[in-house]
Amino acid sequence: MHQHEKEVLRTKKKIAIIGNPNVGKSVIFGLLTGKYVMVSNYPGTTVEVSVGHASFDKELGIIDTPGINNLLPMSEDEKVTRDILLTEDLNGVVQVVDAKNLNRGLLITLQLCEMGLPFVLDLNMGDEARSRGVYVDSKRLEEILGVDVIETVATSRKGIRKLVKSIPDAKESRFSFRYSDEIEDGAAEIITLLPDARISKRSLALMLLSGDESLKPWLDALDEGTVNKIDEIHHKVQASYSQPLNYVITKTRLEEVQKIIRQIESTEKRESSSVLESLGTWSVHPVGGIPILMAVLFFTYVFVGVFGAGTLVDFFEGVVFNEYINPASKSIVEHLIPYKIVQDFLVGDYGVITMALTYSLAIILPIVGTFFIAFGILEDSGYLPRLAVMVNRVFKTLGLNGKAVLPIILGFGCVTMATLTARTLETKKERIIVTLLLALGIPCSAQLGVTLGLLGGLSVKALVIWICSVVATLFVVGYLASKLMPGESFDFIMELPPIRMPHLSNILVKTVSRVEWYLKEAVPLFILGTIVLFTLDIMGLLTSIETLASPLIVGLLGLPVEATQAFLIGFLRRDYGAAGLFAIASAGLMDTTQIVVSVVTITLFVPCIANLFIIIKERGLKTAVGMVAFIFPFAFIVGGFLNFALRYLEVIL
Repeated sequence: MHQHEKEVLRTKKKIAIIGNPNVGKSVIFGLLTGKYVMVSNYPGTTVEVSVGHASFDKELGIIDTPGINNLLPMSEDEKVTRDILLTEDLNGVVQVVDAKNLNRGLLITLQLCEMGLPFVLDLNMGDEARSRGVYVDSKRLEEILGVDVIETVATSRKGIRKLVKSIPDAKESRFSFRYSDEIEDGAAEIITLLPDARISKRSLALMLLSGDESLKPWLDALDEGTVNKIDEIHHKVQASYSQPLNYVITKTRLEEVQKIIRQIESTEKRESSSVLESLGTWSVHPVGGIPILMAVLFFTYVFVGVFGAGTLVDFFEGVVFNEYINPASKSIVEHLIPYKIVQDFLVGDYGVITMALTYSLAIILPIVGTFFIAFGILEDSGYLPRLAVMVNRVFKTLGLNGKAVLPIILGFGCVTMATLTARTLETKKERIIVTLLLALGIPCSAQLGVTLGLLGGLSVKALVIWICSVVATLFVVGYLASKLMPGESFDFIMELPPIRMPHLSNILVKTVSRVEWYLKEAVPLFILGTIVLFTLDIMGLLTSIETLASPLIVGLLGLPVEATQAFLIGFLRRDYGAAGLFAIASAGLMDTTQIVVSVVTITLFVPCIANLFIIIKERGLKTAVGMVAFIFPFAFIVGGFLNFALRYLEVIL
């Protein structure tokens, strides 16, 4: 983690914000800290945890944990949140609950009660609950739990002042309930064997009875005899039930949740639903959802692909950098620095300013910036979970579930960013498959724009062949990977929030934070990639690589020798490789068959060097090397096969 994040985790006073996904935790975090932060991985994991100092108390650190459905971990996200409660010295917890979906939220509340941690319950989204005719008696809930219950509408800042005032007075809940005699007796036996911890021994005993495998590292501190004794108790209690203890314990908690809900919740029947509710219903309809999906994808493409990748890139690259910044930089560098190698390093063909900063700030930033805005709108409106539902059946053939659509869609904005968001998938197998598919055949919006421009002058048949070749390849590779890779896929369970009007402030805050991430995390990788190319160039290795690759380009793909450099540059940025092919085609050096073969191959080509570094960071060096070793020859095999098929069948494009 960065130094700032480490300082927050080391601070003497700190609280954690926990809750289910899509309940407004990150908005609450932003309001409490004065900013929305997307920061580093929690130590020892690949899960992002946001941290910051409270705006109302600079000595108080706040940790925004990943969304969870249970404190008995079923995913890496849930394990990180549970471990924060188990290992961090917290002064309190703020649990954010969706007021219209108390079943999910109060299940976690009961586990917090058992842990003995002081907490405040934040009933968020009360406006949406009331719009659905759901009313919650927060005062009665306070009486039952014995902790402060604050009603908030985070998107409009309602109730935040009361929440801030309640945090220093967070209390342990006095609420308790009993399980069956067998479970209570087993828990009592285990309690006598456990050392003191930051959460109650009773809570730990129930986790162990539930068969929590993620506690094994914690149990390693105990002697072998104690661990064996705990296992014996678990087996003895399990023998009393035909169903897994985890199921029995969770069922008991859910029954208690229902008892509480009957005391605090009332509903009113409404005569009609709003337009937004109807839209939300139709957006997941097997038939009606398709035109809505098409409309969303079309407007996203227009905003990102046309406005971002076209208008904004033309302005920033063509005007700001090419007419002002780069000429001025060359003039200053050549005037102040007499050494040619240093001049080339800064403003040459592979210069840090003329290539790395031009690519990352003038070409990629406008594209990812507009994509972040579009993504924020879809996120804040509640449409993204519905999109996941729509494509779940299709993604099952790839060994994935509907949640995988989120990084795939993000990949059309920036594959590098999308690779990072693959962390949200529950299993290692799913994360590797999505990373592979992103690297193999998902063109970022910049490359997509260039490719469509290249194919735009050809027939519709050429466009269809390109789309079918890439999509078929992705499905074949995804299907085979799902069958050959070990591991299980995670069941698709996703809560559907209501469709709502996006809030401009939320979108702007999230966009700014994501752009800040891009500038801190991605831009340095562009600089590093440029330095690699610069080094290869001055050593004369770029020319050697071009010479070695020419037979492959000319012989197998049937392309002109000039295309070799385009593929080489494509390793730095696939869109620049596509742009090189565009220039060659514009010069009349390729026929229509060569154009189609070249764009299919460059689409399936090795990902840009920035994404390669991110794959190494996220999946490890061994996995990254394996992916490159597969993708590189596979792209040329597909391109070569397509070249042979089109010419043998004498397809006229």
